[in-house]
Amino acid sequence: MSKLDDDLVSKNFENDLVATWTVPMSDKVYKIEFEHGTTTGKRILRVNGKEIIKHDWMFKLNRTILKVSIDAVGIFAYEYTLQVGGKTYEKFREQQKKALQIWLVRMAEEEIRICLEKETLDVWVNGSKVETTGEFVEEGGTKTHFEIGAGASAYIISQSSGKRQIGLVHQLYVNDALIRPCEGNEDQAVITSMDNEK
Repeated sequence: MSKLDDDLVSKNFENDLVATWTVPMSDKVYKIEFEHGTTTGKRILRVNGKEIIKHDWMFKLNRTILKVSIDAVGIFAYEYTLQVGGKTYEKFREQQKKALQIWLVRMAEEEIRICLEKETLDVWVNGSKVETTGEFVEEGGTKTHFEIGAGASAYIISQSSGKRQIGLVHQLYVNDALIRPCEGNEDQAVITSMDNEK
């Protein structure tokens, strides 16, 4: 393929890309892209850049079923929606903001993603569920210990906020340093660097 052909393919992909969604899960945030050539009828579904072939546009991430719907709203005009676990995309995102707490930490040139499932207190580090040890703390609440590699110790303190609407507050400490959570549980937050911490 020539450089000109590569450029045309790239431009066609950009022109046919009609919808992009980010789906936060415990293990990572997935990027879903849907390409629809309205003149050719060609449809392509990508998850994190990898093309997947699904004729009914239903697929699974972890154990959750996702479905892309295409509705005609006029001549050559379409509306694209994503359902996640039977919920609208917006409702699912709202639910995940309440269910997950995510932190990003940089240690020794490595970015570490830590995710807490608030309901179960399961902890995920870089996409893998890790073993934890829990204990009750004197101030009230729990302290959940786990390893994140590179000889670093980590724990999450979960305590009541004292406010009914807020519920429990979860704070991550790595090597006894408090780490700020990602805003809105997105992975585009400020990464807390631990390179200078001992």
